[in-house]
Amino acid sequence: MHEYSLIQSLVSRVEEEARARNALCVHRLAMRVGELSGVDPELLQTAYDTFRAGTICEKAELTVTRVKARWTCPQCEKEIAAGEALQCPACGVAARLCDGGDALMLDSIELEVP
Repeated sequence: MHEYSLIQSLVSRVEEEARARNALCVHRLAMRVGELSGVDPELLQTAYDTFRAGTICEKAELTVTRVKARWTCPQCEKEIAAGEALQCPACGVAARLCDGGDALMLDSIELEVP
């Protein structure tokens, strides 16, 4: 379960940001998980709930938003329907994954600062 190591890295990064801003605590984190990222959002949440104890994130809520994989033509920007061949039906160009369908992103950190 690599979700635990991802959460460990996330909490370390948030602690760095909080320290740099002299934050008193963290209230909320928001993340996006791409459908093709290889990360299970439920396991990520479980890992966070387990790992945050004793950290600056202990009372912080984690919101995880799932991002569907979307494919488009890089030439004509036509969207390729789910389940179709990953090639543009209009111009024959190989499709491109877009909009973070394979990404894991930390969108925001809500900190309490003095």
